[in-house]
Amino acid sequence: MWFKNLKIYRFTQPFTIDEEQLQQQLDGFSFRPCGSQEIATQGWTSPLPQGEELFLASSGYYCLSLKKQERVLPAAVVNAQVAEKVAAIEAETGASVGKKAQQDIKQEITHQLLPRAFTKDSFTQGFIAPKDGLLIVNASSDGKAEVFLAHLRKAIESLPVVPLAKRSISADLTTWLTEQAPASIQLLEEAELRLPEEDGGIIRCKNQELGCDEILAHLHSGKFVSKVAIEWDETLSAIIQEDLAIKRVKFSDVVLEQNQDIPKDQLAAKIDADFSLMAAELVRFAKSLDELLALNQDTI
Repeated sequence: MWFKNLKIYRFTQPFTIDEEQLQQQLDGFSFRPCGSQEIATQGWTSPLPQGEELFLASSGYYCLSLKKQERVLPAAVVNAQVAEKVAAIEAETGASVGKKAQQDIKQEITHQLLPRAFTKDSFTQGFIAPKDGLLIVNASSDGKAEVFLAHLRKAIESLPVVPLAKRSISADLTTWLTEQAPASIQLLEEAELRLPEEDGGIIRCKNQELGCDEILAHLHSGKFVSKVAIEWDETLSAIIQEDLAIKRVKFSDVVLEQNQDIPKDQLAAKIDADFSLMAAELVRFAKSLDELLALNQDTI
């Protein structure tokens, strides 16, 4: 349940859907397994093991889980069977098989193999914080987050959200290194520096004191910070990027230990408690970034 990557969005209109209505709307787009001739399917499933509700409501937050099932059909297997059949036809007819005919053969073999292909499941989770006007998706890429948003938008018919940061924050991150980071932010020993040109040079450093003369020399020569490792408010550490994508989130032991007294056999209760705790801290983190970077001014 602990999110590892964050894509943060701000609602431009209040989220007013209640729990009963949300369940009804998600029901129409719930997950179903792949049919015999389907490459992949996606739909909403319960965040809880063997849960019936298609979302988890806790402390005013709604957690949702988008499940994707896809058939694993290695291209090498298909291509090998196509080559074998093409060779047999050419040996029998004495004529070469054209590209169009090969494509038809490939499609035919794919249809034959699909029902026997293994399936692989994956999940993308996110949560809505209605009172705070935020939506946070556990995704490492824009594409994965957009798929989550698109399915949610289709289910509830409208999803008026925009990225929390609608501009690059590289200038802010650079200032944190060249001048001083905010009091709640501690810079760790990892960063990426870039020249502003499209094909400009890139410097990546790890286990490096970011305030040292070498790093500052790169910044004073025109490079900017495109990503940097931080610790926030003794609560979590992460990599923050210039587009405000948050990667490699790791919560502190102080946070993780708060629910350790819940017995292991009470899995649903543990997931509920962990989600409530995590969501509250991530909302607090998002609001802090919003204020520190003056992101709310971009929406005015």
